[in-house]
Amino acid sequence: QVQLVESGGGLVQPGGSLRLSCAASGNIFSINAMGWYRQAPGKQRELVAAATTGGSTNYADSVKGRFTISRDNAKNTVYLQMNNLKPEDTAVYYCNAEEVVVLGRADGYDYWGQGTQVTVSS
Repeated sequence: QVQLVESGGGLVQPGGSLRLSCAASGNIFSINAMGWYRQAPGKQRELVAAATTGGSTNYADSVKGRFTISRDNAKNTVYLQMNNLKPEDTAVYYCNAEEVVVLGRADGYDYWGQGTQVTVSS
């Protein structure tokens, strides 16, 4: 069974910083991409940032220049450094692992974390 465990959310003032972490556990052989999505009240879930095993990254336009995603492939962990946070960044942030292949299997599946709340407010 693959699990994603997130940490690092919380309350921060505008202009502040937070670092989110997400660790995938289980008998994992490979993960194609890991990333972060967010969902604000009344809005659809949206991609924030993603990183492939090969090092390619993708960011939402709204966070470019402020957020940085990084991966530790050996630890199956992804991080999201969020700087210069704005009230509109307030949302539940979800970790995603794409095309996770476990040992002994050939097919891959996507998994989600339970979500961590980020609130940006003065």
